[in-house]
Amino acid sequence: MEAIREFFDGLSVTQQKWLLAGGILIGSFVAAWVTNRVISGFVLRWTGRTKSTVDDEIISALHRPVTKSVVLVGLGYMTKVLSLSEGATHFIMPALWTLGVLLWAVFAFRLSRILLQAASRERTRYHLIRARSYPLFDNLGKLVIVAAVSYALIRIWNVDATGWIASAGILGLAIGFAAKDTLSNLFAGVFILADAPYTVGDYIVLSTGQRGKVVDIGIRSTRILTRDDVEITIPNAVMGTGMIVNETSSRSTATPTRLKVSVGVAYGSDVDQVREILLKVAEQEEDTCGTPEPRVRFRAFGESALEFQLHCWIPDPSLMGRTLDALNTAVYREFTAVGLEIPFPKRDLYIRREIEVGNDDSA
Repeated sequence: MEAIREFFDGLSVTQQKWLLAGGILIGSFVAAWVTNRVISGFVLRWTGRTKSTVDDEIISALHRPVTKSVVLVGLGYMTKVLSLSEGATHFIMPALWTLGVLLWAVFAFRLSRILLQAASRERTRYHLIRARSYPLFDNLGKLVIVAAVSYALIRIWNVDATGWIASAGILGLAIGFAAKDTLSNLFAGVFILADAPYTVGDYIVLSTGQRGKVVDIGIRSTRILTRDDVEITIPNAVMGTGMIVNETSSRSTATPTRLKVSVGVAYGSDVDQVREILLKVAEQEEDTCGTPEPRVRFRAFGESALEFQLHCWIPDPSLMGRTLDALNTAVYREFTAVGLEIPFPKRDLYIRREIEVGNDDSA
């Protein structure tokens, strides 16, 4: 120790600064090597034991910026120790900060891509991020990162960005007004994917009365296939503001759909017999569910009939037309077999003929 002290005392102040700076530089490289070994040896081995590969990808992406940031920090301390001129210091320190920001910006891009890809694979947990909507969120993430990096670089180099910000604001307003319809469909599509009022495969009824199966939900529009095999494309802005009836329970595939069959019988019919026949018809139909059980409701005393309604459930809305046809046919046959009359409007027409008899002048 005494020899080392005598060695330093024999050096000039400038020589001591350069020697200390060299030690800091060497120490930063050693620290970076140690950090590299810790990440590649211990951390990666620990994350490799988990079931998910996302943490492995994140640590692999974090490896490069961490080790290089250690070297940049060492270079920054070395610059302070050397006590360079004010002009050199004002250039070197912002340059080091710029390298650090760009280094971590590359990591932010990789991290955004890793997280979005992982979320798009988890369809049951993340309804908003899917394969079709992945490019949208990827571009939004890149825009946010670029904006953050630009702001950081402006602060680092003390650049007056007032004119740039004003120009960007004017440009944003112009783009917003020019593409307001596209943007409204875009945001409505994002909210539809997030809120999930309907999903692909659901049967929905639009406010206009059109009914069909959802075959695709895009960022700009939703497409449904009607029972006539006609595909309808509706802008998401219309879907977001209109009333939509979802006949399929997208949150529970085990929930059946209720079917109503309305029928009228003549006054004087046996009400209990009508109930029995309707329940028997529903129970014998193969497309109806046993749970919930079918039920019959006596709805009203109509103008010319006692109005009944049969409620039964079907497992899928696509069976509605076929099941309704089968039930109507079976009800008509059973009523005819037992003599129950299904009334229909009748009109009696009376023709009155008037004969005009003239006066007889010869009488």
